[in-house]
Amino acid sequence: MTTGLSRLLIVGYLILAVAATGRSAFQIATKFSEAPFAYTLSAIAAAHYFFAVLAIARGWRRFAIAIMVIELIGVLSVGMLTYLIPTLFHANSVWSYFGLGYGYVPVLLPILGLWWAWETR
Repeated sequence: MTTGLSRLLIVGYLILAVAATGRSAFQIATKFSEAPFAYTLSAIAAAHYFFAVLAIARGWRRFAIAIMVIELIGVLSVGMLTYLIPTLFHANSVWSYFGLGYGYVPVLLPILGLWWAWETR
């Protein structure tokens, strides 16, 4: 059963999933050759967000934690790389600059989710 913070996490992840899916689908369909790495990464992030929604909504605690840990590692790694090696990304992905284009929600959501998992264990 979902209540309180878990509902907020589901809504947050669902919004990110829809936004990232729309953006990456458009970019892949219209200008994939410009930045294939960044656009593919955004599509992978979108799928990842849908799995997070499913895991939290279904109460699959261990899977949700694994998803959020992988996401946090990904967003921190990509975020650092976009500052350290900006030429690696010819366009921004969902996780570029720690999710700057999405109001830093991509870096905040897994932190909030892991805190939720810790507090409700």
